[in-house]
Amino acid sequence: MSPRAACRLDRLGFTDVYDYAPGKVDWLAHNLPTQGSLADAPTAGTRLRTDVVTAHPEESVGSIRARVEASRYGFALVVTTDRTLLGRLRRTALDGDPTATAEQAMEPGPVTIRPHAPLERVAARMREHKLTTSLVTDPEGHLLGLVHRDDLPP
Repeated sequence: MSPRAACRLDRLGFTDVYDYAPGKVDWLAHNLPTQGSLADAPTAGTRLRTDVVTAHPEESVGSIRARVEASRYGFALVVTTDRTLLGRLRRTALDGDPTATAEQAMEPGPVTIRPHAPLERVAARMREHKLTTSLVTDPEGHLLGLVHRDDLPP
């Protein structure tokens, strides 16, 4: 909201008033709560799965392999301590040198979407490109999770 509106609400006695300078789209792109007529519209963020295996760049491929085998996904995502997404480790990379680091074996810079992407658009893109999953990050590149095709409308 604008600084003027925030000031007015404050003057009217509201106590939890903030001026979110980056704007509405940034708020939505961080998958933060919304209100209004479109608040319940299905988006990537409403179908977000967070159970994907993550690994730190310095971890060995051998130590990551067992976690991926125990998961429902055939890959791990390489993230920094603050969850910045660096890359993807596919099963083929996990079958390689077990002493290699995740950073050495990963595919850098996977394609991502934002949580406020309309679900129908996400579904169409995934069908068009024959994707099983789409990775979801915020504008700073922090991993939020993924959307799986099983969770999409037909």
